[in-house]
Amino acid sequence: MTASDLALQQAGEAASGSEGQPAAAGWLKGLAVGVALPALLALGWEVAVRAGVSNGRLVPPPSRILATLVDLWRTGDLVMHIVATLRRVALGFAFGAVAGTILGGISGASAMFRRLTDPMFQGFRSVPSIAWVPLFVLWFGIFEAPKVMLIAVGVFFPVYLGVLGAIQSVDRKLVEVGQVFRLSQAQMLRRILLPAILPSWAVALRSGLGLGFMFVVAAELMGASEGLGYLLVDGQQLGKPDQIVAAIIVFALLGKIADAVLVRLSAPLLAWQDTARPAL
Repeated sequence: MTASDLALQQAGEAASGSEGQPAAAGWLKGLAVGVALPALLALGWEVAVRAGVSNGRLVPPPSRILATLVDLWRTGDLVMHIVATLRRVALGFAFGAVAGTILGGISGASAMFRRLTDPMFQGFRSVPSIAWVPLFVLWFGIFEAPKVMLIAVGVFFPVYLGVLGAIQSVDRKLVEVGQVFRLSQAQMLRRILLPAILPSWAVALRSGLGLGFMFVVAAELMGASEGLGYLLVDGQQLGKPDQIVAAIIVFALLGKIADAVLVRLSAPLLAWQDTARPAL
């Protein structure tokens, strides 16, 4: 390797390192901005309770909520409930996302299938989550199966609608270009349809994941003895508002972390997009 080649390599390594530093700084800045408002609200409520403006009985101050979380952590209950909830959400999300993607893709590609099934799916989409509970308990009992199925139902509909809408909104000119170049059905799917629907599919998965965390609370009403939903019900029955708020905060943190992981996993699939996002 010549001296000039070595200099070019060192310059490239230095450039890549300098690019990574602003990215990390931008991530930390975004995190600080996102945490600022909740932190200010929590601090303000803590000050209000300590100043005697409120007794903090129904809405406990952050210090009491933190003490409750610490106690649950020390006993191991918090980890047990988190693991139970995440397991149910993961299984329900997997089943619902796969079913929604497949049926949404078939409905978007086949007008006959869409006319046969879409009215039924649209009708079921309006059924409240809690309305499925008695039927699933009757069908599957009170163990894990009905809980996972209920979460899968919640995930299914946004993914189904996202895939169906994405296929129907594919630009007709792109399809005509593929036909001009005499692409096969497999090539048309890989080179035109998949890139066109991937952004909408990623958004639909995020919506489905959010609904999965919402539906898990209803699912854990079905005879559950563990899970964050159980913590909510237990806090209500025993009159523990600090436990209720603590469970809600854990729900919010888990949902945000799961959404961030999903965004990170889908980023390589959307790297080809030339959007104005970095400049906004």
